[in-house]
Amino acid sequence: MRITSATFVVSNQEVSKCPKNQLPEYAFIGRSNVGKSSLINMITNQKKLAKTSGRPGKTQLINHFIINNQWYLVDLPGYGYARVSRSTKNTFQKFITAYFKQRKQLVCAFVLIDIRHEPLPIDLNFMQWLGENNIAFNIVFTKSDKLKPKGIERNIEAYKQVMAQTWEEMPPHFVTSSSNYVGKEDLLNCIDQINSSLQN
Repeated sequence: MRITSATFVVSNQEVSKCPKNQLPEYAFIGRSNVGKSSLINMITNQKKLAKTSGRPGKTQLINHFIINNQWYLVDLPGYGYARVSRSTKNTFQKFITAYFKQRKQLVCAFVLIDIRHEPLPIDLNFMQWLGENNIAFNIVFTKSDKLKPKGIERNIEAYKQVMAQTWEEMPPHFVTSSSNYVGKEDLLNCIDQINSSLQN
């Protein structure tokens, strides 16, 4: 897939105010400081589509971007929010939960995980929640440029072993680097294939 247009549509905290049409949606979510905005900018060929910040937790709304006038990329607030109040965390949690449970246009979520770290309970618990609620998702390992190939393999294997305790198999996963444009084509091809299958 080649992205020829990527345009901001709307930001809000209410699922009822999300776009009304039936175009498929792909939600991007991850722990704070996982590099989500940089990844979104990388795959859409934009420098400032999603706001990047040195301060984690910058995304605080459901953000819809329309891609090629064919599908929506949805940028969601992170879980494990940095430097926000407890009440703000609760607000985030409510509308993130509402989005995943109510948004029928959502066809797949991409859960971003920093490849540098060992499996963290916060990531594992969130993916478990998605599975329990029958929400399809893929794993996107970010910041692969920070590790050598053997380190990447070791950390992915660690996730496979941990997830094997509760999952029949590890969900599809991608290794990416926003700095080096690694994984861009694989991610877009995945979305393209899903879109094609929806049309059949």
